[in-house]
Amino acid sequence: MKVHQQMMALALEEARLAAEKGEVPVGAVIARGQEIIARSHNLRETLQDPTAHAEVLAIRAAAEVTGSRHLEDMTLYVTLEPCPMCAGAMMMARLGKCYFAAKDPRQGCCESVYALTGDPAFFHRVPCVGGLMEQEAAERLTTFFKDKRHEHTHL
Repeated sequence: MKVHQQMMALALEEARLAAEKGEVPVGAVIARGQEIIARSHNLRETLQDPTAHAEVLAIRAAAEVTGSRHLEDMTLYVTLEPCPMCAGAMMMARLGKCYFAAKDPRQGCCESVYALTGDPAFFHRVPCVGGLMEQEAAERLTTFFKDKRHEHTHL
């Protein structure tokens, strides 16, 4: 369990970097055991790219590093439950497992809204475990959106 917490702590650090750029604070790390293969954070606003979610960027980086689109022996650690796009990317990359921190009751597609990653209709399923360091991630998200609302009311 300690390895999982260490990796999620790195994902939370990525989320902090995203917040510093004005991005929604979501961070992701892809690891093979204790070896970090890739890490990223949201860059949707920075790149003006709707697909620049932390998970997608980390998956792209891991595929580039390994020279393979198949990431079966790797685990994704992400600070927010993946959305439908990211859940689909996880399945297409054939990730071995995913740990996420905070649940996303509006768009989460590992368990909250829909369990896309476990749907037997698809060829590859990704086992997902939610709630790892959930409080830290949820607080970071809550603070970010509270500060954003405060900025808009004081313009």
